[in-house]
Amino acid sequence: MTAETVCVRRTARRGRRARNRDVEPAMTLKSDAGTATLEQVAVRAGVSRSTVSRVVNGGRRVSPEALAAVEKAIAELKYVPNRAARSLASRQTHAIALVVPEDTMRFFGDPYFAAIVAGINDRISASPYMLGLFIASQDPDDKAASYVSSGSVDGTLVVSHHTSDEFVGRIASTTPVVYGGRPMHPRDGDRWVDVDNVAGGRLATRHLLGLGRRRIAMITGPQSMAASVDRLAGCRAELAEAGLEPVAVEDGDFSAAGAARAMERVLDSGAAPDAVFIASDLMARGALAALQRAGVRVPDEIAVIGFDDSPVASSVSPPLTTIRQPSRAQGAAMADVLLAVLSGENPPRETLLDLELVVRASA
Repeated sequence: MTAETVCVRRTARRGRRARNRDVEPAMTLKSDAGTATLEQVAVRAGVSRSTVSRVVNGGRRVSPEALAAVEKAIAELKYVPNRAARSLASRQTHAIALVVPEDTMRFFGDPYFAAIVAGINDRISASPYMLGLFIASQDPDDKAASYVSSGSVDGTLVVSHHTSDEFVGRIASTTPVVYGGRPMHPRDGDRWVDVDNVAGGRLATRHLLGLGRRRIAMITGPQSMAASVDRLAGCRAELAEAGLEPVAVEDGDFSAAGAARAMERVLDSGAAPDAVFIASDLMARGALAALQRAGVRVPDEIAVIGFDDSPVASSVSPPLTTIRQPSRAQGAAMADVLLAVLSGENPPRETLLDLELVVRASA
């Protein structure tokens, strides 16, 4: 076979393909909304199936003319990509898990979670990924860990983890993970988005000292969480520089009821504080209620400062002085870091967001 013969036969094949494009629309484009196929889109646009596939999957090797034709055909045919088929081909699920190792009462009762989930959803909803929520306190039956580790998601976001949450480690060994808050014992490859909680503890305590308060107590969160440990460390460090130490330290378990009991223990101990730094606004609400029941005037007798600047801070009486952490921005930043990892980038291991003192009537 000569080169000339090959050329003629290829030309003939191209001619048949062109003729086929001319007749196929009448036979194959009668489809219901949402049921059009990739091939039908290609015929309507007058391009190859592979060109349509590149457009649908975000490829850039498509001419502006072809891109416009494909997008027009997709709109006209109401084409919906088959995500299941794309997942099989790419070995991606286009799903991200948000794992919260807490019980449902705490998750739905603490405004911090609403803010951070809103920030995460801001980013995920604008991406090709879907978000699945797993509220898994301890995960005793290993359901969350088994599902996430089975290849059902491409990556995981973890918020409010404790050192006792061993199942989180199993998840981190099988998918990329980004933590909301520094892990107590980070592993190679772990990434997290946080605020400088030591600096936050210092800032709160410095404000109380600046008001002339010298007998400062602290109500912490669980010491199995890095945020609790760091906020207490910041408080102790600031007091030490002033030649002081906390007159009392009690664990409020990051709950209003737990902090109310902690505040009662402080009052019953005879520590006689003139100020209290409380490691979350939700706990501060419980502590304020306990002080009110005890007949203690705030801030006249005891100044109170919280942490978060959640909606709780402006709804309690008196309104709460607090350390503002940008919870919604933290959620958005967590999602950004994970999306960067999933796209093959190498974002920083630690991302720290700024804190701010917000002064209200309680201190």
